[in-house]
Amino acid sequence: MKSQTVRTPMQLARLLNGKRKEKGLSQKRAAAKVGMAPKTISALENHPEGSSIESLFKLLSALDLEIVLQLKLHVEDRELW
Repeated sequence: MKSQTVRTPMQLARLLNGKRKEKGLSQKRAAAKVGMAPKTISALENHPEGSSIESLFKLLSALDLEIVLQLKLHVEDRELW
C-alpha cells in the first residue's frame, strides 16, 4: 500500500473510512473485530476531533493498518489545523 500524508483529523477520518470500505467492512463488522461499538467507529469517521487515541488504534488494528511518523519534507508545508 502506498503511504499517505495526513495533516488533519478530518483527513485521517476520510482515509480510515475509505480503507474500511475498501476492505468491505461495515462499521458493525469492523467494530466487532476489535471489541468496540459501531457508534465509536462512526464518531471516528465523522467527528474525529472528539475521538480517543485508544479508539483510533483499535480501528487501525481492525483495518490492519499502522501509523508511521516522519519529518516533513518541506518546512513551508507546516500547517496549523
